[in-house]
Amino acid sequence: MTQNRIYATKSGVGRTKEFPDRITLPLAEGVLGRLDAVVREGESRLDVIRVAIEKEVKRREKSDG
Repeated sequence: MTQNRIYATKSGVGRTKEFPDRITLPLAEGVLGRLDAVVREGESRLDVIRVAIEKEVKRREKSDG
């Protein structure tokens, strides 16, 4: 007969998500190629996009305030 085993696990197992929000971003033709051309070694497309968004948000907050 097969035995069923029950294991206790702590709630919240795993790491906390660094970026819990996700978006899908449609881009104009050619933008990914331009983006890939400026990505540095050890950097990802997402790194470049996050930095660009953060800079633009700060700029707008500064000009609106």
